Amino acid sequence: MKLRSRKVVEGIERAAHRALFKAVGLMDEDLEKPLVAIANSWTEVVPGHQHLKGLAEAVKKGVVAAGGTPLEFNTIAICDGIAMGHEGMRNSLPSREIIADSLELAVNAHGFDALVCISSCDKIVPGMLMAMCRLNLPAIFVSGGAMLPGWYEGRSLSYSEMFESVSAAKAGAISEKILREMEACACPGPGSCAGMYTANTMQCLTEALGLTLPYGGTALAVSAERYRIAEEAGRQVMMLLQKDIVPRKIVTRKSLENAIMVDMALGGSTNTVLHLMAVAREAGLPLALDTFDRLSRKTPHLCDLNPAGPYYVKDLHEAGGIPAVMKELAPLLHLDCLTVTGRTVKENLKKARTRRRDVIRPLNRPVHREGGIAILKGNLAPEGAVVKQSAVVAEMLRWKGRAKVYDSEEDALTAILTGRIPPSSAVVIRYEGPKGGPGMREMLAATTAIKGMGLQSSVALLTDGRFSGATTGPCIGHISPEAAQGGPIAVIHDGDLIIIDIPRRRLEVRLKAGELKRRLKAWKPPKPKVAGGYLLRYSKMVGSAAEGAVPLRG
Repeated sequence: MKLRSRKVVEGIERAAHRALFKAVGLMDEDLEKPLVAIANSWTEVVPGHQHLKGLAEAVKKGVVAAGGTPLEFNTIAICDGIAMGHEGMRNSLPSREIIADSLELAVNAHGFDALVCISSCDKIVPGMLMAMCRLNLPAIFVSGGAMLPGWYEGRSLSYSEMFESVSAAKAGAISEKILREMEACACPGPGSCAGMYTANTMQCLTEALGLTLPYGGTALAVSAERYRIAEEAGRQVMMLLQKDIVPRKIVTRKSLENAIMVDMALGGSTNTVLHLMAVAREAGLPLALDTFDRLSRKTPHLCDLNPAGPYYVKDLHEAGGIPAVMKELAPLLHLDCLTVTGRTVKENLKKARTRRRDVIRPLNRPVHREGGIAILKGNLAPEGAVVKQSAVVAEMLRWKGRAKVYDSEEDALTAILTGRIPPSSAVVIRYEGPKGGPGMREMLAATTAIKGMGLQSSVALLTDGRFSGATTGPCIGHISPEAAQGGPIAVIHDGDLIIIDIPRRRLEVRLKAGELKRRLKAWKPPKPKVAGGYLLRYSKMVGSAAEGAVPLRG
C-alpha cells in the first residue's frame, strides 16, 4: 500500500509540515496512519445538508476503527429550491465545477491517501463524483438521504407541490391561508426533497454506479440506518486503500450503462443526462447523448415515483431500494461490474428482494414499456433535446401547437401567471442555456405555473435551459445548440407551428423550405446577461448541454 501522504509528513525536511498538523491536534501516531480526506458539503442553508455534520462524525468513527486518520474539510452547496425562479438559479449548475475543482485542489495540496465524499442535493453530488473520478484515489461516497414527505389535510405533500400551489393561490383556487399552512408542512425535516427529483436520482445512481454502499441511495436522512451506512463507509474506504480499488476501476462504460438503466427504471430527473456525461468525461470515458435514448428504449419504467407518481423515496426504500430495482433489471444489466464493497454487482444483489410490488414492478408489468427519459432531435434541436417522457400524459406524446416566445424565464412566467398563454401554445423560453443564461437555469417555476393554471394537458414548454427533477408534463429542455450559440431556437417566432412526436423522437418547427436558413443567417448574438464575475467566465468556457455542459478543454 503506497501512501501519498508520506511525501507530506515523513522525514526531517517535513518537520514544519508535521508542526502544522500538530497545531490542529494530531499526534505522531496519527501521522503514521493513512490520511483520509472527509469532503463534506455541510451548510446551515440547505435542508439536505443540515445533518451532514453528524454523518461526518460517523464516517470518522469508521475510519479511525479501521486504522486511518480522518481530516474533514468543506465545500459549497447551493439549494436549488431556494435558488429557483429567480436569478439565483444561474449559479446552481456552474457550482458543480467549483465543487469538483475545490475537492481536487484540497486533496492534492494536502497529500491525502483516500477520500470520503459526504453530500446530498442536485449539483453537489455530481460535482463530488467528478472529483472522485478526476483524482482517482481510493474513494467512497456517503449520501445524506431523502427527506420524509410532508403531510397536510390527510395527504402526502412535497416541495414540488408548493410551486404548483403558488399558481393555484394566484388563480384563486386556494386561499393564502391554506398556502401558508401547506408551506409549514411540505418539508418536515432534513434530507433531499422527498420525491425522485435530481438530488435523490443522483444519490440512487451513485449506488447504481457502485460508488456507495448498498441502500446508501435511498436510506432516509432521519434514519439510524443512514448513520450505520456512514460509519461502515469509513471502514470501507480503508479496505479500498488496502486493495487499491479506485473510482476508475468502478466507473466504466458498463457501470455507466447500469446507472442509466436504473435511471430509466426510476423515471428520474432529466438533469442526470448532464451529470452522468460530466462524470464519464472525468473518468476518461466517452458517453454520447444517444446512449441514453438507446438504453431508454430497452429499459422499462418500473417505479411510479413522485413527482409524476404517488410514491416517494421513502416507499422505494421500503420496497427494497436500489438493490431490488437492480435485481429486477438483472437480465439487462452488466452484473460483473466492481463496486466499493469490493464485490461485483451480481454478488451484491444475492440477498436483494422486492418487498412492495406496488412500488417496484416486474419487467413484464412495467409502468411504461420504455424508460423515463427520451432524447429528441429535429430541425429545432439538431444536437438533441431531453424530455421526461414518463411524466407526459398520453395525449401530449404526439402534439402540435403555436409558439409563444420569450427570451427569459421571468418574461414567460409573467405571461403564464397573467393568463396570456392560451391552450395549444408551445411556450418557448430561450437564452437560458449554459452560455446564454448563463448557467442553464431550471424552469420549475414556469412548469408548475402551467400546471397550477390547469394547462398541463394542453401547453408544452420548450427551452435551451433545463427542468427540475420535480417537473411533470411535456417539458422539453437542453435544446441544443442553444440560442446563444445561434441554434434554431434563437430564430423561432410567435405563431410558428411546433411539432412534438416523442414516440418518434422528433422536435420540429414547421417552416417553408429555406426560411429557417434565412432566419439563422440574419441572426446576431445578444449582449451577455452578466457583466463580470464567475458567471461571465463560466459562459465563456462552458460547452454544449448535449455534451454535459462541461468546460471546454484546450
